[in-house]
Amino acid sequence: MYPKLNREFYRNPNVVELAQHLLGKFVCTQFEEGLTVGMITETEAYCGATDKACHAYPNKRTKRTEIIFGDGGFAYIYLCYGLHHMFNIVTNVTDAADAILIRGIAPVKGIEIIESRRNMSVNRKQISSGPGTVAQALGIRTNHYGTDLLGDTIWLEDRGIQFTKDQLLIGPRVGIDYAEEDALLPWRFRVKGNKYIGK
Repeated sequence: MYPKLNREFYRNPNVVELAQHLLGKFVCTQFEEGLTVGMITETEAYCGATDKACHAYPNKRTKRTEIIFGDGGFAYIYLCYGLHHMFNIVTNVTDAADAILIRGIAPVKGIEIIESRRNMSVNRKQISSGPGTVAQALGIRTNHYGTDLLGDTIWLEDRGIQFTKDQLLIGPRVGIDYAEEDALLPWRFRVKGNKYIGK
């Protein structure tokens, strides 16, 4: 058994730092089909108070964003283009409104389940190298909105893998041109050389 990430880990007030620390952690899901696990390979940070790319900017509470204003360590999941389920992790403390989008995972357990969900071989990087494919591979959908990540359906584990900054690709986030100058913030983090990352 590996330790689950605890509440204090998610309460880190620096969402950009935490987005880097999540690389090498493992997302686990336990649903009807069985257990699936993937190592996080790509993340993006979002800050509700100052970041025009964040759904909660500028500290704007709506029915959809309410969970982002809660305590760290809960799932914020939304539908993109009416098709793709996007799995985000709420961070910081209550009312801070920070979140991290999980953009890539390397499948490590429940491979047959992941392949069935994605209808492709795990040998193809496209199986989980984008935020919509991550959620599909892990079976995460919008009905899991608000799930406590300290529970037994979706959780994260620390298996002792850490990356230094020189092992990462750091650059601007994807698909947020509407965010004006904030679109240029270097808040996207990828594990250098890993197969399961976006371009």
